[in-house]
Amino acid sequence: MSELSNFVKTRRKKLGLSQDEFADKAGVALTVIRKIEQGKENLSLSKVNQVLQMFGHVLGPINENDDETRNS
Repeated sequence: MSELSNFVKTRRKKLGLSQDEFADKAGVALTVIRKIEQGKENLSLSKVNQVLQMFGHVLGPINENDDETRNS
């Protein structure tokens, strides 16, 4: 979960947005952004994808054994 947390936090900061501002732009509650950035595991997949769509990404299955896929 730390990869997701770091990804969202780093990208949000690059946009110069506070958690509150980002949550508003993403159309999710502030608690969703906080949970993602804190690495919480009890997250709604649809809410995570809603947040990731702000960066042109979505969550999807990856092969844990494929180094090329993991490093993309």
